[in-house]
Amino acid sequence: MVWARAALGPWMLWGVLLLVALAGAQRGRKKVVHVLEGESGSVVVQTAPGQVVSHRGGTIVLPCRYHYEATAHSHEGVRLKWTKVVEPLAFTDVFVALGPQHRAFGNYRGRAELQGDGPGDASLVLRNVTLQDYGHYECEVTNELEDDTGMVKLDLEGVVFPYHPRGGRYKLSFTEAQRACGEQDGILASAEQLHTAWRDGLDWCNAGWLRDGSVQYPVSRPREPCGGLRGAGDARAGGGAAGGVRNYGYRHNAGERYDAFCFTSNLPGRVFFLKPLRPLPFSGAARACAARGAAVAKVGQLFAAWKLQLLDRCTAGWLADGSARYPIVNPRARCGGLRPGVRNLGFPDPGRRLFGVYCYRAPGAPDPAPGGWGWGWAGGGGWAGGARDPAAWTPLRV
Repeated sequence: MVWARAALGPWMLWGVLLLVALAGAQRGRKKVVHVLEGESGSVVVQTAPGQVVSHRGGTIVLPCRYHYEATAHSHEGVRLKWTKVVEPLAFTDVFVALGPQHRAFGNYRGRAELQGDGPGDASLVLRNVTLQDYGHYECEVTNELEDDTGMVKLDLEGVVFPYHPRGGRYKLSFTEAQRACGEQDGILASAEQLHTAWRDGLDWCNAGWLRDGSVQYPVSRPREPCGGLRGAGDARAGGGAAGGVRNYGYRHNAGERYDAFCFTSNLPGRVFFLKPLRPLPFSGAARACAARGAAVAKVGQLFAAWKLQLLDRCTAGWLADGSARYPIVNPRARCGGLRPGVRNLGFPDPGRRLFGVYCYRAPGAPDPAPGGWGWGWAGGGGWAGGARDPAAWTPLRV
C-alpha cells in the first residue's frame, strides 16, 4: 500500500498511518507500510529474480540491495532485517543489523553475516548451509517511516526419495513423516522439489506427505492402478498419457496416514559398500562399519551417494533402518532393470537374511583398516569349528 504525501494533509496522513499500523497489528506481527516522501524519496529494495542455489555444507549469498529515489539521502540509521518464511504469513527471525550492531538468531548464529559490499548492500552471507535452510527469505530495509522488502528463494541441489518404515505403507501421520525423514538424513520434500524429481523421471505409485501438509505422488509412466492412464501433463504431450504429479490436496487431519517424500542434499562424507568374508545379519552391520571408522548408512545418505556421488553397486546391503538396498547409476538387466535408481529389497528378516552393509564415514574420520579387513574369530576356527556367535566377531586383517 502506498500513500502520497501531496494528496493528504499532515493530520490526515498521521491518521491514515495509525489506521494502517493498527490493521497490521491485527493481522500479525509482520506489517509493511510504504510511505512516499516527496522531499526525501522512498527506499527501494532489489533482490535476485528467480532463485539462488546451493547445497548442504556450502556457502551462499542471498542478494539484496537498496537505494533511494532521491539521491541526497544518507545510509546511516538504516535497519536491515532478514526473516525466513516458515508458513504463509508466518516468519522466523534470521538476522538484523542497525548501524554497527549486528545479531543473528537461532541456528543462524555463527553462520549468517552481512556481505557489506559498499553502501546499499544488504546481502546476507550464509555459511555451512543445512537442509533446513531451504525456502524463502525476506530482506527488509527500514529508515524511519520508509521501508521496502524483497524476497529471495534459496534452493538446494539434492534428491527426493520416497520412504516408509518397517511397519509398512501408509503408516505415517504428518508429524511422524517429518520425524522419519529426519531419521534418514533428510527433510520432507517441498511440492516444487517433488515436481522437479518427477520431471527427472521419478515414478512412485504411493502417496506421501510433503512439507506443506499436502499429499501427492509422481507418475512418469501412467497406468491404471496409479491414477489412470491420463495425467496432469497430458497437455504437453498433445493429449497423450504423459503422467504427472497426482495431488490429494492438504491433509492435516492427524488421523490420516500416508508415506513420506523426503529430500536430502550433498554429503560431507562418503558412503561405501563393505563386503565381509561372510554376509552379515543385521545385528552385525553396525560392528562391521565401526571397524572401518564409520556408521551404517541411512537411506538418505545412500540416495545422496547414488545421485550426487554416482555410487553404483550391484550388491544389496543393510542400511540403518533395517532395509536392504543398492544403488544403480548404469542400469543393466541383472541389476534390477533398465532404469537407474536405488533398488529396494524391503525389510528382510534381520536374523535370517545375510548381506553386506553400506557404511557412511564422516569427513575427517580415519579409516582404522586402510589395508583391508575381514571378519572372523580371534584364534582361528570358523563355521566348521562349531557354533559361533556373530556378536563375538572381531575384525581380522586379510
